[in-house]
Amino acid sequence: MRITQATLEHLDLLTPLFVKYREFYGALPYPDSSRAFLEKRLRRKESVIYLALPDDDDNKLLGFCQLYPSFSSLSLKRVWILNDIYVAEDARRQLVADNLMRTAKKMAKETQAVRMRVSTSSDNDVARKTYESIGFREDTEFKNYILPISDEL
Repeated sequence: MRITQATLEHLDLLTPLFVKYREFYGALPYPDSSRAFLEKRLRRKESVIYLALPDDDDNKLLGFCQLYPSFSSLSLKRVWILNDIYVAEDARRQLVADNLMRTAKKMAKETQAVRMRVSTSSDNDVARKTYESIGFREDTEFKNYILPISDEL
């Protein structure tokens, strides 16, 4: 397997797996909107997306991860948010996620980031074990909160 950074040329390959990722988390598929979302991130260089491909096939996607840049005011350094990671069902148990995360970690080091952050659903034991095997630790210093923003005023 090889890991490569996604470009606009990869949109048609990436979009179907991105849609499956969204469906996994209960979102509606919206393939056209999903493709437009990914295209915007790549065009604006607002995220870094890594693709896992078989060594011998440029038209099959094994998995992907998408990272967003952020910053830490306390450390005065960059932070990377590993926002999305997904492995195709027929590619699971082949260390695809491990390879994607190792590449992401390497990029984080190369950009002098202080850390990478990741979140997953509380009941996703497979993901939690995978993250921990790469070196992620549960944050016990800070409690995270979210503020949903709706159309209401």
